[in-house]
Amino acid sequence: MNSNQNKRPHIVFYFSDTGGGHRSAAEAIIEALELEFPNAVTTEMVDFFKDYAPPPFSKLPEMYPELVKAPRLWGASFYATNGRARARMITSSLWPVARLGARRLVRDHPADLIVTVHPIANTFALRALGRNRPPFYTVVTDMVTTHALWFDSRADHIFVPTGTARERALAYHIPSEKIEVVGLPVADRYCMPLGDKYAMRKKLGWPLDKPIALLVGGGDGMGPLGRTARAIDESGLDLGMVIVCGRNEKLKANLESQKWENPVFIYGFTRDLPDFMRAVDVIVTKAGPGTISEALNANLPIILYAKLPGQEDGNVAFVESEGAGVWAPTSPLVVRALTRWLSRPSEREQVAKNAQRAARPDSARHIARALAEKLGLN
Repeated sequence: MNSNQNKRPHIVFYFSDTGGGHRSAAEAIIEALELEFPNAVTTEMVDFFKDYAPPPFSKLPEMYPELVKAPRLWGASFYATNGRARARMITSSLWPVARLGARRLVRDHPADLIVTVHPIANTFALRALGRNRPPFYTVVTDMVTTHALWFDSRADHIFVPTGTARERALAYHIPSEKIEVVGLPVADRYCMPLGDKYAMRKKLGWPLDKPIALLVGGGDGMGPLGRTARAIDESGLDLGMVIVCGRNEKLKANLESQKWENPVFIYGFTRDLPDFMRAVDVIVTKAGPGTISEALNANLPIILYAKLPGQEDGNVAFVESEGAGVWAPTSPLVVRALTRWLSRPSEREQVAKNAQRAARPDSARHIARALAEKLGLN
């Protein structure tokens, strides 16, 4: 018997740790593949910047947290490079520098199907692969303000999170039959039924007799998280607060050293965020696409207090247009939004219903099924 007959199809994901969303999306799809088709495929994740880009680009995953600390400069560079002609100029001018690494990437990681979850991988990888290549799928992980580098018409299929992202793909001359709106893939634990909110609070040791707000600053605890938390606590509102500082140990220690008027629960990086979202009444967060998608799946009213200019600009407009939340870029505006929702439960409930309507909890599994179908596994 030929051993190749028993060989499982191999899917390679191109990602990079320039922000947490690219890795999270790839991991969510891999998890969904295993849930939907146990042991049917093998998968691999490759950080193309870290492992295959020439210096200084190979250092981008390490540099990213520092780069986004200059948000105006980041936003200016995003818009200065965005556009079909500009994207083509960028990839053409960088190809002589990236060529060897791109060709080594595709040679070192043979695949039956390739999935990219990062805009910069697309054109370079497709050019290195040439015509005789495996199916090539793109999963766009920016919700609305999608950079032109996401869209290469040579890709076989492009999954986008929102209708607005689809319109952008069409504007970049992607054939409509290649574009599919599926939402943003997030880990399966964020896609479960909500369950009993008060049973979850009891398990976590949180108050049962007052509303609770969840404050999140992303995996690195970015944005004015501490200042926002203090403003809410000093506002006179009667509520509990759950503050997730992520990997920002300095912020966590600072908040833990303070005296609070309300019940406050402070956490660092945690895997319990899905349970936290199911147990609270409202979320206050920066406008990262992953957290927004997870909050929608939990049917949470969303207060956005910070954004990264560029790819997160459209996320604010999306949340507001869906009626799922508000933009409150200062502490007084956050307090005002909380005051309004806590004093008007019916309004808060309507916003929660809007969030439920905008949610796409089946995104990762839908993508997994599409990949499996391409490989003939369905």
